Amino acid sequence: MVGHQSEAVNYEDILAAAQRLQGHSVETPLLENQLVNELAGRRILVKAESLQVTGAFKFRGAWSALTRLDDNARSLGVIAYSSGNHAQAVAYSASKLQVPAVIIMPSDAPKLKLENTRAYGAEVVLYDRQGGESREQLGNDLAEQRNLSLIRPYDHPSVIAGQGTCGLEIARQAHALGVRQADVLVCCGGGGLTSGIALALENMAAGFKVRPVEPEAGDDVCRSLDSGQREHNEQTPDSICDAIVTPSPGELTFPILKRLCASGITVTDEQALKAMAVAMLRYKIVAEPGGAVALAAALFSADRLQHDTTICVVSGGNVDPAIFAKALQVLHGY
Repeated sequence: MVGHQSEAVNYEDILAAAQRLQGHSVETPLLENQLVNELAGRRILVKAESLQVTGAFKFRGAWSALTRLDDNARSLGVIAYSSGNHAQAVAYSASKLQVPAVIIMPSDAPKLKLENTRAYGAEVVLYDRQGGESREQLGNDLAEQRNLSLIRPYDHPSVIAGQGTCGLEIARQAHALGVRQADVLVCCGGGGLTSGIALALENMAAGFKVRPVEPEAGDDVCRSLDSGQREHNEQTPDSICDAIVTPSPGELTFPILKRLCASGITVTDEQALKAMAVAMLRYKIVAEPGGAVALAAALFSADRLQHDTTICVVSGGNVDPAIFAKALQVLHGY
């Protein structure tokens, strides 16, 4: 087993998370479309995490974290903050495990995500993201006041381990297709999914190189990889990719990203919308804007890629119908 003792998560943690997820998560497919391959000039494989439980990869990390809690912590309950996908995943997992859940969400979160989180039975507390209110501070305060376990969306060892199970599947599925070298493009916010996948692939597919993908307006991970230290967005980035807009890479995730990832790639909001259209028209899956940026990079940043095969994770599909309709109206070119 390769890895670093100083890092918060290792390969064994990911294997253990996979055991806890067995029978609960979906092994999502690795999809291919010949027309897209021909137009892109390379083989593109799409890991369809929008088909995961609750519509995004976040279920893996939420279930992993909640199933690691002891009985006393579960009885007291959990708290999480999220723009939507982690919120829904924690709320759903908590309801299945009969754990009380409080979820802090931005007041401007997509309506669908707010409604789903409440429908899963969680108590939703809203905060003013645009006004600069800190979800981290609110989360820490409420966790202390109510004696709740805080399940952070990416900076949590069991969450990272759960997201890493996506990497285990990518390695197995790609190897079954004869792929030994590939660029692996991952939609990246705080880096939980990207770092988890990178750790899994380090052990299972050494010829795969992970590349984080972000919206242009929120390129903190790309800048951090360039500078070698955690860079911050001074203000909330203005992007339709709400699912992956974060202030900076995580304290736990960044050392892993720095060690294992190649340089990041950014895409425009328009490219993300085009990729959403491609996902539906060619691969028959729904992608939200933040969940489509990796596919957008595969389609529109071909000059940045090193290998003949590109694997891209469509990380989530929880999109408001109005945004989805807008994506389908954009000239997609594919």
